[in-house]
Amino acid sequence: MLALFLRDIRLSIRAGGGALTGVIFFLAVIATIPFGVGPDLNLLARIGPAILWIGALLACLLGLDRLFQADREDGSLDLLVLGDDRQMLALTVLTKCLAHWAGSVLPLVIAAPLLGLFMNMEPIGIGATALTLLVGTPAITFIGAAGAAVAVALPRGGLLISVLVLPLTIPVLIFGVSASYGAVANPDPFLQPFLILAALTLFLAVLGPVAAALALRHGAD
Repeated sequence: MLALFLRDIRLSIRAGGGALTGVIFFLAVIATIPFGVGPDLNLLARIGPAILWIGALLACLLGLDRLFQADREDGSLDLLVLGDDRQMLALTVLTKCLAHWAGSVLPLVIAAPLLGLFMNMEPIGIGATALTLLVGTPAITFIGAAGAAVAVALPRGGLLISVLVLPLTIPVLIFGVSASYGAVANPDPFLQPFLILAALTLFLAVLGPVAAALALRHGAD
């Protein structure tokens, strides 16, 4: 599993520059918001956590089509799917999800505090948003693994993955933004939505790889 994890990280860095592409797209989304809402710094600071979360969500969806694409092209995906151990395939998908998150999504989390300065956010708001992104973005990857497994055999499945995955990520977005606002808005709580966000990530860490493994096996059949 460690060898597979390191291999997928090398592929994500080497093939197509997924991490750099995601960060540039994230930056483009954040940079265009002030042109749309105007130069009101108070308004930008108020909507900053939501904009960071939406930008990170869209950037996460951008590279999901590459999750199983390299394995399908070199034939290794067929060997993984045709194995007898169903639990091992789910663990393999989990490892690939973690490698995809570390190679393509973690740079977005690292870039979020800098982009939060563009939105005139307070330091506590920037820290809370970065923390919620760190905890919540793996859930998006686990959901996306199921969508990527469904669309892996399609020639242009990238758009289909986004259509399938985006509605399922709404609970993650809601609790991530709620926890971020709770850190800066005094009456709103931070801990409760943050714990629900962490619970969603842990739940999807089990459900997402299992669903993706079943979709891969069904597609092979």
